[in-house]
Amino acid sequence: MPELTPDSARRAILEHTRRLAGSAAAAGPQAPVPTAPAWTVADLVAHVGQTQHWTAEIMERRVTDFADLPTQTPDAPADPDRWAPWLEESAQRVVSAFADDALAAPVLNAAGDDRPGARFWLFNVLNEAVVHGTDGARAAGRDAAVEPDVATALIGHHLAMLTSPTWSVARPESAGAIRGTGQTLQWQSTDTADAWFVERQRDGATWRPGTGPADVTVTGPAAALLLTLVRRLPFDDGGTGLRVEGDAALVRHWLDNTAHVAD
Repeated sequence: MPELTPDSARRAILEHTRRLAGSAAAAGPQAPVPTAPAWTVADLVAHVGQTQHWTAEIMERRVTDFADLPTQTPDAPADPDRWAPWLEESAQRVVSAFADDALAAPVLNAAGDDRPGARFWLFNVLNEAVVHGTDGARAAGRDAAVEPDVATALIGHHLAMLTSPTWSVARPESAGAIRGTGQTLQWQSTDTADAWFVERQRDGATWRPGTGPADVTVTGPAAALLLTLVRRLPFDDGGTGLRVEGDAALVRHWLDNTAHVAD
């Protein structure tokens, strides 16, 4: 499974943030966000820009302890006409914070897994731009496109988060629900050579790249797999292009119990 390069991740952050800005302008500040029902488009813009500034500060200060995480972020402009330059500024700042010479710096990995801290934050902020960019597109009635290589990288990030030590602490109800007695699920991309194998054991769920004998296999384009996993596409919608072989109830249970807090 080839990894998305830092340069590709940086370009994708800029591009998907620009797409969000365009969708936000088309939808308007009070438009509801169908895929994040508690939010308006104004909330969406504020969240993405603030997250980018927050993440940039973590990298700029080389934060290594939870106690030192930033506690303040700049407010989004009240005037929607200023959203695009504000988002451009936040995206440029966070991309600059992940310059090549910063990627090996000692930085806290908030997931608590074995990824280098800078890599965790890079893909976390990419996930924010991409997933919430699709939220903005849906609010504006636009298609939500995600490039296959970006989608595959974010599927791995998503599964790493759900099986991380921090998830067990922050979301114990989710971590508990996805434990099992050996049930297996796998997700296979049809437009890349990537696949992800999940096993649910009594002490927690694990995942690895690749395939194996599974109780259920979900196959489809990488973007559709990602957007289904992060609950931006309904699993039972025939328009997603996914094919299911095996116990679909296992997939529904997984999706029902792996929502992020902002969903």
